[in-house]
Amino acid sequence: MSRGSMTVRAARWSATHPWRAIGLWLLLVVVAVGLSAAVPKQQTKAKDTWTGQSGVAAQLIEQAGLADRPSETVLLTAPNGPLNKAATTAAINQLRQKLTAIDAVGKVDEPVWAENGKAALLPIELKGTPDDAADNVDKLIAATAEVQRAHPELSINETGEASLNKGIWKRVGADLASAEKLSLPITFALMLLAFGALIAAGIPVLLAFSAVGAALGFYAPLSYLFPDGGSVANVVLLIGMAVGVDYSLFYLKREREERRRGRSTLDAVEIAAATSGHSVVVSGLAVIVSMAGLYVAQDATFSSMATATIVVVAVAVLGSLTVLPALLAKLGHRVDRPRVPLLWRLNRRIGPAGISRRILAPVLRFPRVALLVAVIGVAALAVPAMDMKTAPAGLDTLPQSIPEVRTMTALQEDFPSRGTSYTVVAKASSGAAAAAGLAKLESAAVKSGELVAVPGQKIRQSGGTAVLNLVSPHSESSAEAKNALTSLRTKLAPAALNSLPGATWAVGGEAASQSDYGQHQRDKLPYVIAFVLGLTLVMMAFTFRSLAIAVVTTLLNLASVAACFGVLSLVFQHTWAEGLLDFTSPGFVVSWIPLFLFVILVGLSMDYHVFVLGRIREGVVEGLSPRDAVRKGITESAGVVTSAAAVMVSVFAVFATLGMIEMKQMGVGLAVAVLIDATLVRIVMLPSIMVLLGRKAWWPNKIRTAAQPEPERELVSV
Repeated sequence: MSRGSMTVRAARWSATHPWRAIGLWLLLVVVAVGLSAAVPKQQTKAKDTWTGQSGVAAQLIEQAGLADRPSETVLLTAPNGPLNKAATTAAINQLRQKLTAIDAVGKVDEPVWAENGKAALLPIELKGTPDDAADNVDKLIAATAEVQRAHPELSINETGEASLNKGIWKRVGADLASAEKLSLPITFALMLLAFGALIAAGIPVLLAFSAVGAALGFYAPLSYLFPDGGSVANVVLLIGMAVGVDYSLFYLKREREERRRGRSTLDAVEIAAATSGHSVVVSGLAVIVSMAGLYVAQDATFSSMATATIVVVAVAVLGSLTVLPALLAKLGHRVDRPRVPLLWRLNRRIGPAGISRRILAPVLRFPRVALLVAVIGVAALAVPAMDMKTAPAGLDTLPQSIPEVRTMTALQEDFPSRGTSYTVVAKASSGAAAAAGLAKLESAAVKSGELVAVPGQKIRQSGGTAVLNLVSPHSESSAEAKNALTSLRTKLAPAALNSLPGATWAVGGEAASQSDYGQHQRDKLPYVIAFVLGLTLVMMAFTFRSLAIAVVTTLLNLASVAACFGVLSLVFQHTWAEGLLDFTSPGFVVSWIPLFLFVILVGLSMDYHVFVLGRIREGVVEGLSPRDAVRKGITESAGVVTSAAAVMVSVFAVFATLGMIEMKQMGVGLAVAVLIDATLVRIVMLPSIMVLLGRKAWWPNKIRTAAQPEPERELVSV
C-alpha cells in the first residue's frame, strides 16, 4: 500500500492530532446515543410481512373492512382435577368487571367451557388494530394477575397474539441482556490472553462496544425507512462485537509487531494503516456487500438487519482507522501496560504462530494429501445438509418457560376449535355468491376430517367479499396441520370457489402466513447466493487483481457454509444434542436461518481471509517463493486469525446458550462455521491450494517483487 493511501492519511492525521481524533469519536458516540434517545425506533407493521397467498388474503380482508378485531383470551384451569364451577364462575364475573372497565377492551364475550370439564375460557375483543393491541395488552395482563391473586385455587392466565408477542420479546430482551453480560467478559478475557496486557486487551473491547452503541443510535432515524422487525439489537450486538474486536485486533497486532522491530510509534502506526488498515477496509466492505444481499430477499425484517449491520460495520471500520491510531500514538509503549506476568511470559514463550507453524509444516510438505484430507473432512460435515429440512418457527419451537406459550399450548389442548386457524376470503360478483361458496367449502372441509368449524362462528360479508375461519385441531408445525393447509389450497377451496362468477379467493391466517414466509425465503435464497457470491468474487478480483484468488475465495466460502449447514442439520433435526444445549428438537431448521447464515458467514469469513492473503502477498512482493510466501503469511497472521476466530466463536457460542430456538440455531451455525473456517479451511485448504497453484494463484496479475541480491555465483567469480 502507498503511504499516500486513504488509510495511511487518516492514521497519520489521527496519530499527530490524537486529542482531536479521540474527541471527535466521543462526539460521534454521544450524538448517536442522543439520536437513540430522541428518535423513537419504528417497528414493522403487520402488512410489512405480507407475502404469498396469505398476503393476498390479508389485503382482500383489509380492503373489505372485514379484519377480525384483535382478541385475547383468559384461560381458567384447576391445578388438580376438574374445575369447581361455582368458584370459576365467581372468578369469571370478577374478570368481566375488571376487563370491561379498561378503555382498550371492546367487549368481553360469554365464557366457553371445555367438554372435558377441566378448563374455561373468556374471549376478549379489543379496540383498534393489532398494533394498538400490542400497546394495551399490559393493562389486561395486570387485571388478570389481580384476579389470580384473589383466586389462588385456580390457575388464571391470559394469552393471545398480542400478549404472546409481548412474552416472546420479553424473553428475547432477557436473552439479549444475558448475552451482553457473558460476551463482554469472555471477549475481554480472550483479548487479555492474546496481548498479556490490560490496556491492549481493553482497547478492542471498548471500541467494539462503542461501535455497537453508536450503530444502534444511528439506526433509529433509519428505522423510518427500514423498520425494526424485532431482531436488530440482537444482530448488531452479535456482529458488532465480532467485527469491532477483530478490526482493532488486526491493527493493534501489526502496530505492536512493527514496534518490536524497532520502528517508532508513528512509523508503526503508518505501517499498520498501510497493511492491516487496508485489510480492515476490504473486510468491512466485504461484510457490507454480503449483508446487502439481504435486501434481495425483499423482506422487511431482513432489510432492517442488513441496514443495522451495515451501519455497525461502517462505524467499526471508521473507529479502527481514526480513534485507534490516535489511542496508539498517545499511549505509545504504555499500551503494553500493565502486564499480566503469567500471560505476558506465556505469550513471549509461545511466540507468534507456535501451534499453527507445527500444523502448517506437513501441509506445505504434502499439499495434495493435506487438501484431499481437508476436502473429505468438510464434505463429511456437509453431507447432512442434503437432508436439511426447513420450516417456520411456531408455538412448538418457543420455550415453554414463557408463560403465554404454556397458556396457549394448554388452551389448544382443551379447546381443539381454538387450534391452528386458517382464514379463507372469497371475492365474487356478489357477497351472497361469495358467502354461498364459503358455506359449501366449510361443509366439505368438516367432512374431510382435516378441519373443524369454529363454534358459533358466522361467515362475515361486506360488499362482494366474504370471510370464513377454519381450524385444524393440531399444532401449526405438525404434519397434519401442514397437510390441512395444502388440502385447503389445492383441493377444497378450488372445488368450492372456482365455479363462482368472477371469483378471487385466497387462504390466509397465521399458520398460512408462516408457511408462505418460509417458502418465500426458499425461493429468494438462490438470488441471494448469486448476488453475494457474484459481488464478493468481483471485489476480491479487484482487490488482489487476481481471478484465481477470487475463485478460490468463493469455493472456500461455499465449503464453510456447506459444513455449517450440515452441522445444523445434525444438531437440530435429531435429539442427541438436546441435553447438551438444553432444547427440544423441532426436527427442522427455522426457515429464515439458512439465508441469514449464508450472508453473515460469507461476510465474516472475509475478515481474516483478506488479512491472511494480504500477508501472503507481502511475501510474494518481497520475492519469496510461493511456498515460503505462504509459510510467512500464514505464520505471521496465525496469532491474529486465532484470536479473531476465538472472539467470534465465543460471542456466537453465547447465543447458542439462549432460550429461543432461532438464537440457538444462529449461534451454533455461526460458531461452528467460524471454527471450521479458521482452522480446517484457512490453515489447511487455503495454504495447500496456494502452494499447488504457485505463481498462477495471482493470475492474471504479475506481481512486481522487491529487488533481489546479486546471485552467489557472481561473488565467487570475483
